[in-house]
Amino acid sequence: MSGTIPAEVTVVWAGGGQFDGGRPGGPTIHLDTSAKTGPSMVDTLLCALASCASADVVDILAKRRTPVSSLSVNVKAERVDSIPRRLARATLNFEIGGAGIERVHAERAIDLAVTKYCSVRDSLREDIPVDWTLQLIDE
Repeated sequence: MSGTIPAEVTVVWAGGGQFDGGRPGGPTIHLDTSAKTGPSMVDTLLCALASCASADVVDILAKRRTPVSSLSVNVKAERVDSIPRRLARATLNFEIGGAGIERVHAERAIDLAVTKYCSVRDSLREDIPVDWTLQLIDE
């Protein structure tokens, strides 16, 4: 793996379907297969997808000198019925606010984030479509 950027986490079973994970010596997240005491593993994956793409969108729009003042992403996903119940598709519904942000530039930022820069998206199977929508918020 010469030339790769290392990534390392440790996951510790906390009983039942619960786990705590994070980088060694760093903060941890609590995961729960039932999603009662923390997000499930798939919920966490969807959060990682949305936040990875969002970080790129924020950076791209800041470089255009149209900084984002608010951003939220609602993720709707479908899973297959067979085991493993992997993702079948996901749609990222972006709501972005900020002075001077033009729709065409926000759309381009999202498209670049989802199709080129988001490492989480690129780590998913290629046959899992990830679509997106945009709603600009007047602020």
